[in-house]
Amino acid sequence: MLPSQRPLIDVHAHFHTPFSGRSDWDRYNRSRLDAGDRIGVRCHVASVLGSWGLTSPTYFPSPDDISRANDWMLSFAASHGHAKVRAYVVVNPNYADHALHEIERCVANGAIGVKLAASRRADDEQVNAVAEVAARFDVPILHHIWQHRRRDWPNQDASDAIELGKLASRHPSTRFLLAHIGGGGDWAHTFPAVRSLYNISIDLSGSGIDRGMIDEAILGVGAERLLWAADLTLCTGLTKLRALDHVGLDDSALDDITWRNAVRLFPAGAFDVVLRK
Repeated sequence: MLPSQRPLIDVHAHFHTPFSGRSDWDRYNRSRLDAGDRIGVRCHVASVLGSWGLTSPTYFPSPDDISRANDWMLSFAASHGHAKVRAYVVVNPNYADHALHEIERCVANGAIGVKLAASRRADDEQVNAVAEVAARFDVPILHHIWQHRRRDWPNQDASDAIELGKLASRHPSTRFLLAHIGGGGDWAHTFPAVRSLYNISIDLSGSGIDRGMIDEAILGVGAERLLWAADLTLCTGLTKLRALDHVGLDDSALDDITWRNAVRLFPAGAFDVVLRK
């Protein structure tokens, strides 16, 4: 049934900009917001990955592309009163000084989380400084993950749950959100890899919706560490939303997944405005 009978916070969203080479960027953004309204999304927590590959690689964006995209994302969130849209700050840890400066600058201007894609393996020492500054500013890190990485993938330095777990173990005061269990790879490998790491939560986004995937996620880490999300397109998020109605959870656990865990993960007060509706 649409819209959702409970608040929805999409903790893994993306928008496009005039700098990405897409002529339909504005229509895409408006369609995402309209679709979110239809299914009951109160807030899209979103990022822009540089120029989306136009002027520097998507997963290895240049400092100039990063700053321009972050500025656009902050402006877009501000145009919605930092309510319907909230911003992640995207960083590339290969540019260490720039990354740390961007986090400080963007958090001061309304960003509520850090987005790490696939610019450096999660367990690489170069990522430590990003994890430290995220903890200092009390914001979580959403980390792109390939579920059970068995080989290197072209044009990205992809990580899996084991590698993110090594980073989380080194930084127990930093909160991490493991991205899109339905986004590719062997999701069953992910849950035991992070089960004992309570500073890692998991988002349900991604185009995959295998039978049993959400059930196993609940068994693997518990509803209190799962967050509803959509990623690039809301249609896949809608599929997860409908599946949640059939996995035997009570109302309290469903509230945890659809909005309450997001409130716990992000800085205090990040969603106060939208949850008062």
